[in-house]
Amino acid sequence: MAKTIEFCFFLLKAAIALLLLTMVVLVFGNVVLRYAFNTGITFSEELSRMCFVWLTFLGAVVAMREHAHLGMDALLARLPQATARLAALIGQALVLWATWLMISGSLTQTLINWHVSAPATGISMGLFYGAGLAFGIPAALIVLWDMFAIVTGRLDVQAGGLVHESEDEVHAAHAAPELSNPVMKH
Repeated sequence: MAKTIEFCFFLLKAAIALLLLTMVVLVFGNVVLRYAFNTGITFSEELSRMCFVWLTFLGAVVAMREHAHLGMDALLARLPQATARLAALIGQALVLWATWLMISGSLTQTLINWHVSAPATGISMGLFYGAGLAFGIPAALIVLWDMFAIVTGRLDVQAGGLVHESEDEVHAAHAAPELSNPVMKH
């Protein structure tokens, strides 16, 4: 199961890299065509904007899984163990609620805009709003897993297992990946 999850996140990272490459080629190509040949790619701006939205939401899923979002857990470190776990669970429940709002709103907008075409590309605008679903569903599963890990004691909330307080910690965690996500290794 862990290898399947790792492979899925490898594919997700590859998709993010492909989206970034597509954006760079479209925008750079459009700039060169405009300045050198007084022409351009009609759909470049629209497609690169859609790539950017998808890249952002998929990147947020990867960051959520790796607990790479910045936060402040100084209060949790000062609370007694049981109180810290309860506070972390309440925080995760709030994140789960916000994620549900994202899923619900994205689903509504996707269904409303499914038959609306983007002006330059003709791509369904439902695909644009579907990026919220591509974030919300995996994010909800990650939050539920983290809540399970907190309840079962697999995730030490006082040791800063949920967030990083500085970007230096994120860089240090990437230097030693086995230390960055102990929960997902089991």
